[in-house]
Amino acid sequence: MSPDKKLKQWSEIKGENSWTMFKVLAEFVDGFEKLNKLGPCISIFGSARTKPDQKYYQLTIDVARALVSEGFGIISGGGPGIMEAANKGAYLEGGLSIGLNIELPFEQSGNQYIDPDKNLEHRYFFVRKVMFVKYSQAFVVLPGGFGTLDELFETLTLIQTNKISHVPVILVGSEFWSGLRDWIVDTLLTKHNNISEKDLVLMPIVDTAEEVVNIINDFYGDTTEHQLKPNYQL
Repeated sequence: MSPDKKLKQWSEIKGENSWTMFKVLAEFVDGFEKLNKLGPCISIFGSARTKPDQKYYQLTIDVARALVSEGFGIISGGGPGIMEAANKGAYLEGGLSIGLNIELPFEQSGNQYIDPDKNLEHRYFFVRKVMFVKYSQAFVVLPGGFGTLDELFETLTLIQTNKISHVPVILVGSEFWSGLRDWIVDTLLTKHNNISEKDLVLMPIVDTAEEVVNIINDFYGDTTEHQLKPNYQL
C-alpha cells in the first residue's frame, strides 16, 4: 500500500472514531443512571463455560445467596456459566440481580435470572469494566479464562495503584488459584521483584461461601475505616 493510501485509510478511521465517542458516552450515561440508584453490590467474575452440573456453578449460587442475605446486590457479566449462577443465587434469595452484558460473537447472552430493569447492554469492554469497578464493594472471582483473568488483574492493578478504594478481592477455589498465586510469589515477587510483598494480601484464596462472607463483613465491620460507597468519582 502506498503512503498516500495509508494516510487516506487512517484519516477515514480517525473520523469514525470521533463518532464512536458518542456511543461510548451513551453507555456511560445509561450505566451511571441505572447503577447510581442501587445499594451496595458485589461483583462476581467467572467462566461463561461452567455448566450447571459442575461444582463451581453451585458454589457460585451459594456465594451469591449468602451475600444477598447480608444486604448486598449481585453484579455479574450477565451471561451463562458462573455469571448465570451468580444472578440465579441473587434471584433465589430475592436480592438485586444485575447483569452487565457485552456483545460477543459467541458465548454471551443475557441469562434469565437478571432483574429485567437491571440488564445493561454494552458494546465496549472498557465501559463495562468501569461499571463493575465503580459500583462494587468487593470482587469475588471464581475459576475462569482470559476474560476472568483480565477482570481480576485490572482490579488488582487499580487497587495497587490507588486508583480505586482498597476493597476485598477474593479468589474462590484453591485447587484452581493456588498455582497462579505460587507463580506470582515465586516469579513476580521473589525472582524479579516486580511487585511488593504487601500486594499479596490483595488476593486471599478461599473455598466456601462462608469464608467469602466473613472476609467482606470483617473488612467493613462496625468501624468507619471502610465505608460502603462507589469506588471513585469521575
